[in-house]
Amino acid sequence: MDLSYGEEYEQFRTEVRAFLKDVWPPKGDEAELSKEDGARRFRVRATEKGYLSRGIPRKYGGSEQPSDEIRANIIREEFSRAHAPMDVKGIGTAMLVPTLLEKGEEWQKEKFVEKTVHGELHWCQGYSEPGSGSDLASLKTKGELVGDEWVLNGQKIWTTNAHTADWMFCLCRTEPGASKHAGISYLLVPMDQPGIEVRPLPQMTGGADFNEVFLTDARTPADHIVGKRGEGWQVSRSTLKHERNSIGSAAQSALMFQGLVHLAKTTEYDGRPGIEDPVIRQRLARLEGTLKAHEYSGLRQLTANAKGENPGIIQTMSKLIATNIGSEVAKIALDLIGDDGMMDPLESGGMMARPGSQSSWINQYMFSLGIAVAGGTANIQRNVIAERGLGLPRDIYAERSSGK
Repeated sequence: MDLSYGEEYEQFRTEVRAFLKDVWPPKGDEAELSKEDGARRFRVRATEKGYLSRGIPRKYGGSEQPSDEIRANIIREEFSRAHAPMDVKGIGTAMLVPTLLEKGEEWQKEKFVEKTVHGELHWCQGYSEPGSGSDLASLKTKGELVGDEWVLNGQKIWTTNAHTADWMFCLCRTEPGASKHAGISYLLVPMDQPGIEVRPLPQMTGGADFNEVFLTDARTPADHIVGKRGEGWQVSRSTLKHERNSIGSAAQSALMFQGLVHLAKTTEYDGRPGIEDPVIRQRLARLEGTLKAHEYSGLRQLTANAKGENPGIIQTMSKLIATNIGSEVAKIALDLIGDDGMMDPLESGGMMARPGSQSSWINQYMFSLGIAVAGGTANIQRNVIAERGLGLPRDIYAERSSGK
């Protein structure tokens, strides 16, 4: 098996490395800039070179590069190796922007994409509701067209960063007489208005990234709808696809595993470094095997995408596998730190704990419980793989609940 990228692409890798060596980390006067300003200026340069925002047209703030999955992967690898900032992270960039580029009106792209890509607009996702988690299509938040505005009433929950967001992309039921999946619309809603109340949900790690959002006669203009009325479910499928892809990265899993190996080498376990314990070593080896399979699966998908082929069922597995790897990493780390795992993370840094510290591993363990829900629960994802990918019969419990 030849895993090299070929002469042309390796030459491109050399060019990317040279660029990064020249401009990152910031040098000279730029080294005096704040971390945020330095990262912002770097992103501008990287975009001008065609390395960032590659799939976004220049008129929307991107670099408008031809689709090339292998070049994009090389950029991810080299930027990660250099610890250089990539595109502005966040729900808006990772989820809304590709959705608008795929489904939005021209004016929506002009109004929202560039400011989101540059970090000027922040977004939250109004999907989950108290009675509509895994069964998202059962949501009850109502959207009624009154004159030239949508009027929204209902409640959203587990809304990440709603307390800092400027806008929400929100699923509402706008066609009450339609079937469950057909009556939903995808609306863009400004957060700074009297009809929206945001209540943070404190987490056991000390943070409060999640929120409840109450909509009481909240309003948004009639044209702030992505897709047509009642087609929000199809639009939301596009958004979730991008969310799962962002969660399921093998590169993220590899970084976690590297940190775990470092912990095993530097932490005493039963009177010796954890890496020397045969059980710990076996668990690490088994986990590394899963990680390598995940990475090679990613290469298979990369090859298929580069050829313009559909990777098939394998692409639906990435998020689930990454979730499993993250969970096992957290479990091994907690076993390595032993009784210190009982510490209250709030008293040792909480969400601001130093990376690699014991309290950061406690936070990682707690976070691993939630990532199995984010972007579609692990069990639901297994059903999707089994039923839609492998053609297996529908889950018997789902059949019973639907009355079939």
